[in-house]
Amino acid sequence: MTPKHAEIARKSLILRGASDQVAARLLATARLRSFDRGATIFLQGERASAIYIVVDGWVKLYRIAPNGAEAVMGVFTKGRSIGEAVAFRDDVYPVAAEAATDCELIRIEADAFLRLIREDPGVALSILSSTFAHLHGLVEQIEQLKAQTGAQRLAEFMLELAPCTTGRCDVTLPYDKVLIAGRLGMKPESLSRAIAKLREYGVTVRQNHAEIADIDTLRDYAEEDPAAAWNRNA
Repeated sequence: MTPKHAEIARKSLILRGASDQVAARLLATARLRSFDRGATIFLQGERASAIYIVVDGWVKLYRIAPNGAEAVMGVFTKGRSIGEAVAFRDDVYPVAAEAATDCELIRIEADAFLRLIREDPGVALSILSSTFAHLHGLVEQIEQLKAQTGAQRLAEFMLELAPCTTGRCDVTLPYDKVLIAGRLGMKPESLSRAIAKLREYGVTVRQNHAEIADIDTLRDYAEEDPAAAWNRNA
C-alpha cells in the first residue's frame, strides 16, 4: 500500500480512533484488493473473516429475500469500512457485497484486529465507535424512508457524498441509477422525478456527476419539515 492508501484508511471509522501505532500495525498486515464492476466481494452467509475499507469506487451491500428479490442495504465509497461488527464476533456476513463499480479495497484480517484487542483492550473503543456509527446510519435511513420525500432523501444522499461543507460543490454519484434508487427506497422512475425536483434547489445531474449550486440551500431543503415538503409535492 502507498501512503495515500494508508491516509484514506486512517480516516475510516474503524481506524479513526486508533493510535498511530495500532493503525500502523494493522495496516502492515493489510492487503490491497482490486475488484472489477459486478465482482463479488463476499456472500451473504459467508464467514466474516475480514474487514474492508473502500479506497476507491463503490461497493453495494444487499440481501436476497426468500422470494428472490434483491434489497439494497447500503452503498459505500472512499473511506467507509465494511464488515467489522460481524467479523469481530466470528459470525457470518448478514449481507452480500458486490463491486458496484471498478473498485479498490483494503482487506484487514479480523484475526489481526482481535490479536491487538487482546494485547490492548483500548483498541476496542475504536470498534465500538464504528459500530455505533453504523447503527446510527441505519436509524437515519429508517427515519428518511418514513419521514422524508424522495427528493429530500436524494438531497441527503448527495450531501453525505459532498466533499464540501458550503458553497458550490461537485459530487460523484454511483453510475448505476438503479443502485441509487434501491439505496433510497425508490423505484427508478421515482428517482428521475426526485432529480427533476432538485433542479429547483440548484442541483443539476449529468450522468454520474451532480453539480450543487449551494450546499446550504440543499441542506435547508433536506432538513425541511417533511409535512411542508409533502404538501408542496402533493
